[in-house]
Amino acid sequence: MQLPALRLAPLFLALVCSTAPAQPGPQMNLPRVELTAGMYRIDAQVAASDAARQTGLMFRQDMPAQEGMLFVFEQPATQCFWMRNTLLPLTAAFVADDGTIVNLADMKPQTDDSHCSAKPVRYVLEMNQGWFAKRGIKAGSKLGGSLFKR
Repeated sequence: MQLPALRLAPLFLALVCSTAPAQPGPQMNLPRVELTAGMYRIDAQVAASDAARQTGLMFRQDMPAQEGMLFVFEQPATQCFWMRNTLLPLTAAFVADDGTIVNLADMKPQTDDSHCSAKPVRYVLEMNQGWFAKRGIKAGSKLGGSLFKR
């Protein structure tokens, strides 16, 4: 009577293996908003839910130069970011409600180093590392867009 059980073992194993959770992938279909930084246009994906903010730019292999991700929080707070499962070197701009960049932080891929806002903010904009520096955009510069209070 053990013979039928042995024949079912591979089938059971195949079924269990096929229902294992898949490796999460990059978020590509979030809503988008157009922002400006001086004369430069930014096409930003908007991560406004807990799930979208937690995944962020993880697993992305590349990102066009003019694109980024804007993290939107319900209220200003000290925001801290890390780069676990994030493959791209990024710069985070911590942004006040009026669009003023409070501080910038360059972040290395696939690290758990914490990068925090210098004061409470509601927005964080991640761009490819060097994007802000190459355009002379630094702390005190203002971003434009419909989300920011005037």
